[in-house]
Amino acid sequence: MFGDCNRPVWRRDDFTTCFQRDYLQTLVPLVASALSFAYLALESIRRTISTKRDHGYGTLKLVDDSDDQPPSLQPTISRTNDSVVELDRPRGETFVVVLELLALVGEVAINLIALSYRSWGSHGSTAAVAGIVSWCYILTLAVLRLFRFNSRYTQIPKLWNHTALLYGIKWVATVLLFRSALVHPRSTQAQVLMVTNFVLVTLLALIALASRKGNKAITLEHENGIEPSKEPLASVLSLATFTWVDAIVWHGFKHTYELSAVWNLAANDKSAAIIEEFRQLKKTSKLAWHLLKYFKGGLLVQGFWAVIAGFFTFVPTMILKVFLEFVEDPEATPVNAAWFYIILLALSSCFEAVANGQALWIGRKICLRLRAVIIGEIYAKSLRRKAAAGSDTVLGTQKPIPDSDPPPSKGFMRTLKSLGRKKKTKSKVAEVSTPIKSDSDSQVNVGTIINLMAVDSFKVGEVCAYLHFLWGSTPVQFVMCVVLLYRVLGYSSFVSIALMVAVMPLNLFIAKQFAETQNKIMAATDARIHTTNEVLTNIRIIKYFAWEIRFGQIVSEKRRAELKALRNRYILWTSAATVWFGVPLLITFFSFMIYTIVEKKPLIPSVAFTALSLFSILRIPLDQLADMIAHVQECQVSVNRIEEFLNEEETEKYAQLTTNGRAEAGDTMIGFDRATLTWGSKNTATAGEAKAFRMIDVNTRFSIGNLNLVVGPTGSGKTSLLMALLGEMTLIQGRVYLPGSHTKGDLFENPHTGLTESVAYCAQQAWLVNDTIKQNILFATPLDESRYKAVLAACALERDLQILDAGDQTLVGEKGIALSGGQKQRISLARALYCSARHILLDDCLSAVDSHTAKHIFEQCIRGPLMASRTCILVTHNIALCLPAARHVVCLRNGKISAQGSPDQVVATGVLGDDVVPSKPSSKAETQPQSRVPSTENFGSQTTKAANGQGSKVNGEANGSVYPKNAHGTEQEKTANTRTEAKAEGGVKKDVLMLYLKAMGHWYYWVFAVIVFIAQQFGSVLCNIWIRQWANSYQVRNAMATAAVSVSPRNVDIMAASNPLSMSCLSGGTCAWNVPLRSITVDVGITASPNDEVNASYYLGVYGLLAILYVLISMLREALIFWGSLAASWKLHERLLESVTRAKFKFFDSTPLGQIMNRFSKDVEAVDQEVAPIAVGVVGCLTSVITIIILISVITPGFLIAGVFITAIYFGIGAFYLRSSVDLKRLESVQKSPLYQQFGETLSGVTTIRAYGHEQRFIQDNLNRVDTYNRPFIYLWAANRWLAFRVDVTGALVSFFAGVFIILRIKTIDAGAAGLSMTYAVMFSENILWLVRLYSINEQNMNAVERLKEYMDVEQEAAAIKPEARPPGNWPSHGAIEFINYSTRYRSDLDPVLKNVSFQVRAGERVGIVGRTGAGKSSLALALFRGLEAEEGKIVIDDVDVGLIGLQDLRESITVVPQDPTLFTGTIRSNLDPFGLFTDEEIFSTLRKVQLVGGNSQAHRNSTASETASGLNGSSDPNLTLTKTFTNSRENDNIFESLASAVAESGSNLSQGQRQLLCLARALLKAPKVLLMDEATASIDYATDSKIQDTLREVKDSTIITIAHRLQTIIDYDKVLVLDKGRVVEYDAPWELITQEGGIFQGMCEMSGDLEMLTEEAKKAGSKRRLIEV
Repeated sequence: MFGDCNRPVWRRDDFTTCFQRDYLQTLVPLVASALSFAYLALESIRRTISTKRDHGYGTLKLVDDSDDQPPSLQPTISRTNDSVVELDRPRGETFVVVLELLALVGEVAINLIALSYRSWGSHGSTAAVAGIVSWCYILTLAVLRLFRFNSRYTQIPKLWNHTALLYGIKWVATVLLFRSALVHPRSTQAQVLMVTNFVLVTLLALIALASRKGNKAITLEHENGIEPSKEPLASVLSLATFTWVDAIVWHGFKHTYELSAVWNLAANDKSAAIIEEFRQLKKTSKLAWHLLKYFKGGLLVQGFWAVIAGFFTFVPTMILKVFLEFVEDPEATPVNAAWFYIILLALSSCFEAVANGQALWIGRKICLRLRAVIIGEIYAKSLRRKAAAGSDTVLGTQKPIPDSDPPPSKGFMRTLKSLGRKKKTKSKVAEVSTPIKSDSDSQVNVGTIINLMAVDSFKVGEVCAYLHFLWGSTPVQFVMCVVLLYRVLGYSSFVSIALMVAVMPLNLFIAKQFAETQNKIMAATDARIHTTNEVLTNIRIIKYFAWEIRFGQIVSEKRRAELKALRNRYILWTSAATVWFGVPLLITFFSFMIYTIVEKKPLIPSVAFTALSLFSILRIPLDQLADMIAHVQECQVSVNRIEEFLNEEETEKYAQLTTNGRAEAGDTMIGFDRATLTWGSKNTATAGEAKAFRMIDVNTRFSIGNLNLVVGPTGSGKTSLLMALLGEMTLIQGRVYLPGSHTKGDLFENPHTGLTESVAYCAQQAWLVNDTIKQNILFATPLDESRYKAVLAACALERDLQILDAGDQTLVGEKGIALSGGQKQRISLARALYCSARHILLDDCLSAVDSHTAKHIFEQCIRGPLMASRTCILVTHNIALCLPAARHVVCLRNGKISAQGSPDQVVATGVLGDDVVPSKPSSKAETQPQSRVPSTENFGSQTTKAANGQGSKVNGEANGSVYPKNAHGTEQEKTANTRTEAKAEGGVKKDVLMLYLKAMGHWYYWVFAVIVFIAQQFGSVLCNIWIRQWANSYQVRNAMATAAVSVSPRNVDIMAASNPLSMSCLSGGTCAWNVPLRSITVDVGITASPNDEVNASYYLGVYGLLAILYVLISMLREALIFWGSLAASWKLHERLLESVTRAKFKFFDSTPLGQIMNRFSKDVEAVDQEVAPIAVGVVGCLTSVITIIILISVITPGFLIAGVFITAIYFGIGAFYLRSSVDLKRLESVQKSPLYQQFGETLSGVTTIRAYGHEQRFIQDNLNRVDTYNRPFIYLWAANRWLAFRVDVTGALVSFFAGVFIILRIKTIDAGAAGLSMTYAVMFSENILWLVRLYSINEQNMNAVERLKEYMDVEQEAAAIKPEARPPGNWPSHGAIEFINYSTRYRSDLDPVLKNVSFQVRAGERVGIVGRTGAGKSSLALALFRGLEAEEGKIVIDDVDVGLIGLQDLRESITVVPQDPTLFTGTIRSNLDPFGLFTDEEIFSTLRKVQLVGGNSQAHRNSTASETASGLNGSSDPNLTLTKTFTNSRENDNIFESLASAVAESGSNLSQGQRQLLCLARALLKAPKVLLMDEATASIDYATDSKIQDTLREVKDSTIITIAHRLQTIIDYDKVLVLDKGRVVEYDAPWELITQEGGIFQGMCEMSGDLEMLTEEAKKAGSKRRLIEV
């Protein structure tokens, strides 16, 4: 009967004829062909139906309703102008197919001949017919492939895949038949036909392997000079063996890798394509399910390869068994069978290496794409987040909504399913996408968002890269282990199975504890990163106040909490590792106990070592299962954190501004219609719970095409009014009108004016990107040279650019830290002026410049020709300058409009004070031409290009930069001060390694650690030796061969340990190098002696004691290493923090915050969780190698010679890999910083980005940066797979040649010696393999320590305290200051910024410092605090040379109020008195001095505001709802009346003026003897400024130096110092200088337009001073 073959099918040295004929020749090809045909038929039918459906009519869907994000946030896929598309065709595209056809015809002919002449035997006709049918089917597919090149039959699926797979199946069957034909030929004719058949099938298989997938043309895109990926061009064999990576490894070996040499990503791996495809997928309720749904295809393919690898893990066991049977009895088995076995042994290892390599490479691709999706979603969410919040959200603390159905259930599968389970609520009304929150006013802070991007996305990606271990390879290994154990031990194996099942709940409990611990670690890390980010953001004020140590202690406290959580995780990990160590030993103990004592069976070596082998193999799935469950739980924590952030409340901008308001004349309408808005949440606002500031019942219309003013005292809501117009506040009621809801690419220009109906915004605190001045002004708008120059002139930037070395190519630096406040403000203004927006919102842009520049800007910019036909809404305190030219004025007080109308109407109400008189604009202004400058005639036609933004090239430049193009399409000249992050070159230096080792512990720590490692290895070997002794104690009468052969589990990829997913075999010390994993015992005719002759209890008891000792030593090793790791983490972070906070100011001027935060987040996290486990692996592997060398030397000394060559081969491969991998790892680390930087920039400037409508451009830029980061990342892992495959194949060759050596010496070597020789030979090669791998990973991981060390070695400031030169305790007691021939410069290669400055300030004097931008005013302030060290001369305060004392002594004794107000997250009190040194009364007294609180100010404000608002906004509507009445009757509270009032991050919930006043109060609270104020009142209204100056006049005991642009501020000072180009040009009393004809100060007073008033004030002050002196 067909297929009914007698068993076994393998007889002595070959398969039976029946098996060859019925299965290999008939069933296998027919079944494969049938499955192929069925798949093709079903797929063709599906495609045909789908095509017909697509041709039908349907509703045109313009907007995807399932995607709730604004259209402006959708990424677009576009090629850059630099892209060159190339079509690469395979060699012999048609010729190869023709050659295939000829070979296939030959195959059909061979089978026809075999059928005709019955060459396959008397019963071989069926086999011949099956061959004809299958080959004809394949021939048909090949013909279709040939003629499909120029056809349109797209319904036929990919045919090449089918033919290639069928060739592979045919080749495997043919190889076995070919061998049989050589060994046992049926006839000469049959042998010739089979050989010919083998040659043709091999040819076809080689054609398939040597061809690229599909054998089709590939489109390659050369972007910006970046070489495209070679992976799409690789052949099947190259893909399987990673030969396509040879070029990467070779380049890294020959040259130091630079980013320009790293290949581009494949088209389907680019972020834009991935996110677009991801967002087209219909959303599910949970992010985890949505991600699994999107990546399910890749995960299934990955699982398929993992299953194959799991099966191949056990193939060597079966092959070695039969090989050792041959060694035991060579006469019983022909030698050709032995050669067959040994070849299969090597091939099975190669196939396992291929399967593992493909599974892990697919996992890396999933990791890359998953990270792109998560980072893209987080960034897009960041662009949609609200502009301000009441408090910070701590992710992970939100309690999930109880799930009533289904009920909670236990079990592993339910645990996995719960990863993405939708939580049901009792109410069906609530939307799934809107989570219920306890405090909807809260948001996560910037540090948490950066942590989500840097750490959480990494963890999720890493877990998914190795997810196949959990559901692919682990179940296969587990099942096969159990089956084989049953065949060896019989019923005793059930004990081991029962123990495994019993341990499962313990593993799940440990996994749950891991999740909870990881949640705490992430929360602690968030807190530390947030605090560190805030400290580094505000480092200048911290250094000015000498708070480095105190704030360092705050960060250290956060770090201590983080390490405490990490310590708990390590304790848990050590406990879990103890379980993982102990369970296999426990299973061995009880199984052997039942087998020997209960069943009374002899534990002969064949049983003992085979069972021991399987128990050791069983440890792998157990370890993987527990380990992966723990990591899946960690992944769930991160996914939940990300989802919680993605579900936060978003800005209402796009909803508020969708209404296109039109006035009666048809023009655009800008204003409010009885609108009430709040900075809080709408829910809390309507409930009356929120205390957030509100704009109450605002009802106004701004004049289109004219100048509109918004005025009012500090804190009245002027900035909030602009924010409300931009849609950034929460609208409680009413309507807002502004044409600001469209992205820039959707706008069209007016053909007459060249303007678009869009908005430009200049924030009060200038926001600049880390780019050149020119690119900050252009802001991705095409360059019009004439217009650009006109903008520079209008904004008074020409002189500044002349002063700067690189001109407009000067890099601004993050947040503009390289420029003065006035320069930053004018660049921001120039950006608004240059763009084509018709409506411009300017928030107090005149406050940061001097009076002369302010007048120039007002006349040439705000009222100049570039502003013609444009609406300008200007917030200002300079009412005298701006009011005459305004068309409409809105006066605010406490969030309400107190007056509005024309300037005359508002002045008449008296709300502006008595000093302001209505006047008309000067004739000069009236006669200015109302037209655009001639150079802008073609500007309108160019702006349509700006939608995609020239500043965001796809994937950046070849070197990773994102420099825009100029108008000619050429790359801009990169400036000399480009801040590219440095990276080390070559191998990791010895001092880096020693830095970490010393941080872990002193020499005695390492001596003890080495002893423990050796003891653990000795314990491992001793356990196995004792089992061998026990087994040998049974007397065996007949011949018996025992051998213990160890093959380490290649399916566990140790490279996984270079990340937090470090497998437990590495971190837990359970890797293959510890014990022999497979023992094959072959027995022939065994009869054992009676059991009572062997004391099984004795052997079992000793084994139990040895096992306990081994577990305890292993636990001690884990605890020791993790203790050292925690010590190193603490010490390195402390050194890094101290070094960075003590760095010079220029370090922060030249280093973007993103680069610094990269060290404090990802690199510190790597040191915490990655470096130590790999170090454990390296040391453990090294001790294993030494142990094995000693054992091999005792047994087979001759193998040492072979071992030397084997080691040389491994290290040769490692040397090639090491250089490229370390360089790629460094590039990967460096490319994280631009991501950090852009996130920080975006979060601080999101309002400006949204106002300009540039969300889409910034998203594209983010995607480019992600791609630039992913390039070295993915090719690093490609090189990793290259290494893994080659070392695995080398290991297979070792096994092969060891077998060859035994076969050749079969007559002179006994079975036991042969088995032991192979055992230790394979163990040695495998351990060398892991040593090479782990050493390579260790080199990569030490890159994090290397990067930390780089910042530990930055140039430091002078000592904080010099014990030998400490000033007196009451210094300065008077406050006298003297500059003596003082000169300084920022860098040695720059010109001096202060030149021979000499002046003297007497104690108690008030001195004003004035001068134009770039004169050196801020440099003088920096010099006083020794932010700049003296090059010549000195500064003396109360007879003490400040250059000789410690910085802490100096900076604690004098006080500064900086130009940029710096506040910290916390409360009013914590900002004023962060260290609790003052009483509440002292604080309130200071707040009253700076006019933030007052005795009756509250009542006055309430009554005045309510009266004026009701009078000018119109009568109330009687039909208002209860909520509306409540909200409009409520007054804004003065938050400064409670010291517990919250201050948001960077003081974002306060106005700029309030922040300045708070900083002034902080300085006055110290009652300093020397007070330096750097533009401290620039953003404060004139009335408040005047009152503050009155307060300062009362401060008699302090010397006050004020840098001011407002001349009114310093006109009554004792003296005025005039600086110009770093020199003192005038220094005298104001009255003397203002009356000095031709003097610079007099000229400044004249240019301000207030010469008469200033002269009168100076005269009054001078007379008063003379009276006092008399």
